[in-house]
Amino acid sequence: MKKNFQIIDRRDFLKKTGLGAAALALSPALLAQAQANGKLRIAQIGVGAMGVEDLKAISSHPLVEVVALCDVDSTNLGKAAADFPQAKTYADYRVLLKELKNDIDAVVVSTPDHTHAPASLMAMKMDKAVYCQKPLTHHVSEAREMKKVAEKKGLVTQMGIQVHSFYDYKLATLLIQSGIIGKVHTVRAWSPKNWGTDDPMPQGSDPIPADLDWNLWLGTAPERPYKEGEYHPGNWRKVLDFGCGTLGDMGVHIFDTPYNALALDVPRTIKNECRQPTGFGFPENNIVTYEFPATPYTAETLTWIWSDGPGAPADHPDLALPNGDKLPDQGAMFLGEKGRLLLPHFMQLPRLIVDGQYKEMDIAQFNLGEPVKDYAAESKKHYHEFVDACLGKTECSAPFSYSANLTETILLGVIAGRFPNETLHWDSKKARFEEEKANEFLDGKYRKF
Repeated sequence: MKKNFQIIDRRDFLKKTGLGAAALALSPALLAQAQANGKLRIAQIGVGAMGVEDLKAISSHPLVEVVALCDVDSTNLGKAAADFPQAKTYADYRVLLKELKNDIDAVVVSTPDHTHAPASLMAMKMDKAVYCQKPLTHHVSEAREMKKVAEKKGLVTQMGIQVHSFYDYKLATLLIQSGIIGKVHTVRAWSPKNWGTDDPMPQGSDPIPADLDWNLWLGTAPERPYKEGEYHPGNWRKVLDFGCGTLGDMGVHIFDTPYNALALDVPRTIKNECRQPTGFGFPENNIVTYEFPATPYTAETLTWIWSDGPGAPADHPDLALPNGDKLPDQGAMFLGEKGRLLLPHFMQLPRLIVDGQYKEMDIAQFNLGEPVKDYAAESKKHYHEFVDACLGKTECSAPFSYSANLTETILLGVIAGRFPNETLHWDSKKARFEEEKANEFLDGKYRKF
């Protein structure tokens, strides 16, 4: 690990890693090159955990060629390289992008959250199409930056929120927009997952494993000693400097369909009922209440209540099911003028509830075909959509123009966890809270590494 480091401004980092590339997007030249080659040349950044699944799914497209693999863990990298022996391997994504800038068309980013934006933006500023895992970014300012760069350059982009392309979620969107429960006034969403911790920051240090480049794993995050089992490979989601807690992990998935179906923008107010901040980990239980301005599918105000952690959600009349049925482990409930719509997470059809009873729905009218119960097949749709969009055959359904706003909404709730039980007011045009003390958490200082 490098012991001497500097804190640099995020804009300086982006400027230095952007290489001053002209706006080519997935330009006619790049598109022609990819089509002439017959393949879309992919670089995969991050090949552990979810990165493995991303790599399998995107490489299953017959027109994908995996050109490069990158991971800070050489064991993960070696396993991936065994399946793609023709791919060049790297520990540092910056080296990969600079060396192969003329040999790749698109980049898949599957790192921990804090590296999503630094890696994606460097690739985008080199005019590469980007598929980035959820949540899109670690900071609100990064989400806005990624949206801005994608729009300016006309890049093909997709956030890795595979359920966005699933049958069940498409059906729920069409049902809500058809007016099946009328104008929606409330959404309740929940997950009992617990990507939080009340523990203090671990003290001391452990030897860095020989197969891990700890400095590169930290990337732009503040330097700290390596502690076995605390950060890499699995628990980083719990830590403020690296992840986004349960809300940032599962909230993005479960928010997506209601957010899309109701055509929401960003909220006006946010309140998080949780424990006092510790400065290290996310709260273990959060109840986050958002208020959104009206859309054509909502009442004058849309109230959104998210709950997570052990025991979530608490019993509430809004969530009572017919016949004493048990709620799905994770999901969302839409409440409207004419009834309720339950959307389990995932691979279960939505259920219509009217006057306390389930009601049959005519879903054939939406021409979605038969429900699909194969997760792998459903998941591939989202990745293949990205590849086909890169090749000019379709458009992405979760581009950064959409997913940056969804991520911003999620991250505002994460920030509200720093100010328990206090209502924060968000000014979307200014990209600032009315409560000045909260604005320092919209951005982050990047460590030079």
